Amino acid sequence: MIYRYLKNITVATCLIIIPFINSEVSGQKLIHTSDPASLVNPFIGTDAHGHTFPGAAAPFGMVQLSPDTRLTGWDGCSGYHYSDSVIYGFSHTHLSGTGVSDYGDVLLMPVIGKPVLDNNLYSSLFKKEKESALPGYYRVFLEKPQVLAEMTVTPRAGFHRYTFPASKQSNIIIDLEHRDPVIESFIEFVGDNEIRGLRRSSAWAEDQHVFFVMRFSKPFKSKGVQDNDKIVSAKGRIDSKKIKAWVGFNTKKDEEILVKVGISSVSIEGALKNLEGEIPHWNFDLVRQQAYNEWNNELSKVTVKGGTKEQQVVFYTALYHTMLAPYLFSDIDGLYRSSKGIHKADDFNNYTVFSLWDTYRTLHPLLNIIDQKRTGDFIKSFLTRYEHEGLLPVWDLSGNETFCMIGYHAVPVIVDAWMKGIRNFDPEIAFEAMKNSAMQDHFGLKAYREFGHIPADEEHESVSKTLEYAYDDWCIAQMAKELGKEDDYLYFLQRSQYYKNIFDPQTGFMRPRMNGGWISPF
Repeated sequence: MIYRYLKNITVATCLIIIPFINSEVSGQKLIHTSDPASLVNPFIGTDAHGHTFPGAAAPFGMVQLSPDTRLTGWDGCSGYHYSDSVIYGFSHTHLSGTGVSDYGDVLLMPVIGKPVLDNNLYSSLFKKEKESALPGYYRVFLEKPQVLAEMTVTPRAGFHRYTFPASKQSNIIIDLEHRDPVIESFIEFVGDNEIRGLRRSSAWAEDQHVFFVMRFSKPFKSKGVQDNDKIVSAKGRIDSKKIKAWVGFNTKKDEEILVKVGISSVSIEGALKNLEGEIPHWNFDLVRQQAYNEWNNELSKVTVKGGTKEQQVVFYTALYHTMLAPYLFSDIDGLYRSSKGIHKADDFNNYTVFSLWDTYRTLHPLLNIIDQKRTGDFIKSFLTRYEHEGLLPVWDLSGNETFCMIGYHAVPVIVDAWMKGIRNFDPEIAFEAMKNSAMQDHFGLKAYREFGHIPADEEHESVSKTLEYAYDDWCIAQMAKELGKEDDYLYFLQRSQYYKNIFDPQTGFMRPRMNGGWISPF
């Protein structure tokens, strides 16, 4: 059955894609790719308008530890662009492939000499030939401080390794102002090798919380905090919207300073549990290998035969990108944040970054085949949004509903999963939630129900919204039929035909209508 779904996917005419189910298809023995992670090139998509990042991430993880080379602009959405030659630092959250900027939280940057907290001064040139990446690992040599920077991750924590030259002023900058506007933040030094804090910001996600706990492998020789561009005492907790800090060390030639950073949307306690639960030691290479192994495990769900090495790289990198988002959002103890407060996921992992208008057509149908357990968690995450906030997600980002793009496309994801046998959720609650989304009055839905289409003078994007709503309504009809809800089935089946009301047979196009006719000229 799974082969039937996948067999029509085409990457190249000579590349066959086969799900990892058995050893034979059509009588032909397969040679499984034993190390698909080695075929991933994380730099694919970082140039032009790809908006991807090359840094370290676990499959569907909470942390994306990656370099930031661009502070503004549309091609800086991921924080990185391949054409850039300056790195501002390494932050712990990044978006992949989006058309809007956000994330880039809690930036660290190694420097040599007196710490200067202006990002134009602490940034460093780097050379492409001294930069590399594999799934779960990134490294680059920073020319200005002559420091080798390496990063790896677990799902909820980042792990830095900085190899310093000999210096009495080896410092690491911590910048909580970096990227989007700060609502509130605080920083607190705990003992001689730990920092705790919060960065709460507003951008595409209007209220994003990132609590963090970072531990250093060596006690600080010095430390300092800059609050509103003034150096203040590093004792106690400092609360401000403009916080930067540094810690300093004496280092020998090629001495490594390691930093472990746990993050949480919930609390300092959550960040601490995530850090201690996932990286209880200081073995960077072990964590790096574990991350790589986990990527191999995920990527091995699909194997390829034939084609060129380049085609296999393209394929596995594309598959890798399908496994970055949605992002894990619940802590190791199950707690997670919504716009209505803190909740606990008892029997599933909660996720965020649901770009549903973009992903309902292709990404989720794929994951419904190759990642059914995690898909069940996605749907439970949808249903908790409905439970807490009264609506299925449209474009959920860090527990915030952005209402980006159109339609109510959690619906086809749920229905496709149900039809493919993923049924570890309550179908009655799911149907109630789907029907609720379809009966709202916002974004032209009231006019859609009243007129059988959305008139162009009632709502912008009237044609696109009519088409999207009609498809979602067809999906609701299929679910109603599955559940034996005949009246709902007939009602939503009728609504699903509304797309016909905006089809102009004379031009062969879908067209906007107004006052009973077509908008003219076409």
